Amino acid sequence: MIDYRLGEEYEALRKTVQDFARSEVAPVIGGYYEREEFPYDLVAGMGAMGLFGLPFPEEFGGMGGDYFALCLALEELARVDSSVAVTLEAGVSLGAMPIFRFGTREQQEHWLPALCSGEALAAFGLTEPGGGSDAGATRTTARLDDGHWVVNGSKSFITNSGTKLTRLITVTAVTGTRPDGGKEISTIILPSGTPGLTVAPRYSKVGWNASDTHELSFADCHVPAENLLGERGRGYAQFLSTLDEGRIAIAAIGVGLAQGCVDECVRYAGEREAFGHRIGEYQAIQFKIADMETRAHTARLAYYAAASKMLRGEPFKKEAAIAKLVSSNAAMDNARDATQIFGGYGFMNEFPVGRFYRDAKILEIGEGTSEIQRMLIARSLGVGAGAR
Repeated sequence: MIDYRLGEEYEALRKTVQDFARSEVAPVIGGYYEREEFPYDLVAGMGAMGLFGLPFPEEFGGMGGDYFALCLALEELARVDSSVAVTLEAGVSLGAMPIFRFGTREQQEHWLPALCSGEALAAFGLTEPGGGSDAGATRTTARLDDGHWVVNGSKSFITNSGTKLTRLITVTAVTGTRPDGGKEISTIILPSGTPGLTVAPRYSKVGWNASDTHELSFADCHVPAENLLGERGRGYAQFLSTLDEGRIAIAAIGVGLAQGCVDECVRYAGEREAFGHRIGEYQAIQFKIADMETRAHTARLAYYAAASKMLRGEPFKKEAAIAKLVSSNAAMDNARDATQIFGGYGFMNEFPVGRFYRDAKILEIGEGTSEIQRMLIARSLGVGAGAR
């Protein structure tokens, strides 16, 4: 029997995060967004709730939950604001998860307790100024010299990389040449404050204005050889695995944004009057909202299915790509329709749909563009170069 109902623990978590988002995030996030200010108090609140430790074992200070629990939390946060949601997503799936998945026991014990509590944040340094979707074109290098890695290069668009809570950045770097002549890519842990690590001023962004994003540069950054994360030469495989998981989390944020657009439009349609009637009485508005709800519902099923396969230990790359593609499309389409329903008010930043519209576009770009998702899906079907 197929049952899509959430279990009691999942539902309790979802409701708890929903209450937090509506009572704590919604009243203040507009101000943070306008000031382009990182919401330290909201992050502290999420930390106190255990959200940063949701998918990690209790032995490391986690909540003993799973990745789907994280996705439920992300969806509920994104129904109100995506900046807060992506701070949690990047802190967990891109920041702490690589340490948990690939780190030594010593690295896990050293870093994870603070990351799980939300007292510290970690960043994932993958994208480079000249790389974009071509992550294999990594130019950042790391060479061993007298028991230390010496890292040189730069990374761009790195979330959670410049906050007062940021403790480390995992950086992909070329560490040699493979037997086939290709680049040997490994992952190195760079603690914040490492000499030679420069955090550029925060970007001026179209959306996600209350999240933290910077360009990073490395000039002869020396860290111990023990800061290698995982096996040498496996960095490329590690970040592909990290991105597969992260796409499910980003899909959950997309669903949350899409559903948040529905929430706002249902409320507005019952309040706003035009030509002597509430606009919800007009079939054109009814149909538009019905389409929006359909998109959000369909996208939710897609990320539920991907998460289900992941938790069962089955291959889920295709399903993660589908979920990410469908949910980002739903978010963008719903944000556009919500702005249209709100009319002039939808163009004002004081209304949530204005922020939703600005936040939606990055979901079609971050953690793999929509074009990359289509390529992955096609290859999984045996179509195109590299198909299996």
